[in-house]
Amino acid sequence: MKSQQDLQAYRQQLQALRSALLAQIADQRGGSRSRADVAADHFMSAEDSHAQVTSARDLEFAINEHETAELAELELALLRLDAGTYGVCIDCAAVIPEARLKAKPEVQRCLPCQEKIEHIHL
Repeated sequence: MKSQQDLQAYRQQLQALRSALLAQIADQRGGSRSRADVAADHFMSAEDSHAQVTSARDLEFAINEHETAELAELELALLRLDAGTYGVCIDCAAVIPEARLKAKPEVQRCLPCQEKIEHIHL
């Protein structure tokens, strides 16, 4: 079981990561605009081909999807902290090693369970 001091340190780290990610998203989008709109502005000139514009949009959508998933992982980790289940694997209920939490504080699975999930999705 993690001490209150450890849990508070993880909370601060997760909140800092969330704030940094939100700032990065806002900065890259130029405010509240969508990535697709920003990409269209950057790449929609007369000399750009349709393929260039489509590729740029696809890249922007992929980046947005990744950032959205990362933000969701951070939010879920904060909810687990509130629920008292932080640091416990959501699949097997094993305690997630400290080194894994320090390296990636938003993880929700122990390494063996994460490897199983990744193997299934390959």
